Amino acid sequence: MILPHPVSLLGTGQPDVETAMMGQLGPDTIFMMGDNPALSKMPEKPRLLDFYRQRFSPFTRNHLLQSAMVALKSGMEEKVVLACLLHDIANGALIRVDHGYWGAQLIEPYVSEEIAWAVQNHQALRFFADESVGYEYPDAYIRFFGPDYQPAEYVREAYLQARRHRWYMTSRLITLNDLYSFDPNVTVEPELFTDIIGRHFKQPREGLGFDGSAVAHMWRTMIWPNNLL
Repeated sequence: MILPHPVSLLGTGQPDVETAMMGQLGPDTIFMMGDNPALSKMPEKPRLLDFYRQRFSPFTRNHLLQSAMVALKSGMEEKVVLACLLHDIANGALIRVDHGYWGAQLIEPYVSEEIAWAVQNHQALRFFADESVGYEYPDAYIRFFGPDYQPAEYVREAYLQARRHRWYMTSRLITLNDLYSFDPNVTVEPELFTDIIGRHFKQPREGLGFDGSAVAHMWRTMIWPNNLL
């Protein structure tokens, strides 16, 4: 059996599934631990693109690849292309709430400080226009959150701090390429970014999730997302 993670049930009004599932345990009914046969088995030493191919949701995978492609075709620096490729990485198979912060932590040991900073701060910047680069508040957010939505105070404060930072534009360029990357008819192959990843993402030889880093557990969570514990 697969017990949903607590954070996915809070506020949904769903019944107490944990107690109900505990009552179903028996010799032939146990909780999921290890490889889920419904998912493709990850390599013994997973690399970044393995997660794009085997774990990320199709929507997020396509969005990230298209965003990076737009940046590449626009002649952006490789650091910006990689930041676009990584910016919503937490949405792929981990968590959406505060995804910029989760994503930055996921990649921090493997990329430059600037790229990690840019990924974290795009979360706040996307809610605020910047006419100097032609970035407007997305129409999609009006559909998502309603016309009267106002970002939380911590998001507004993060924006003000980022606006004054020397790496502001690196993060802002993520949001600029973000807007034009939702075409369901466009297919971008992950291998297109192999060389850029090779130059700017330090792949651990033990594999992501097994290098003993402070974020290894986060990568393992995506490898075995249905483990009870």
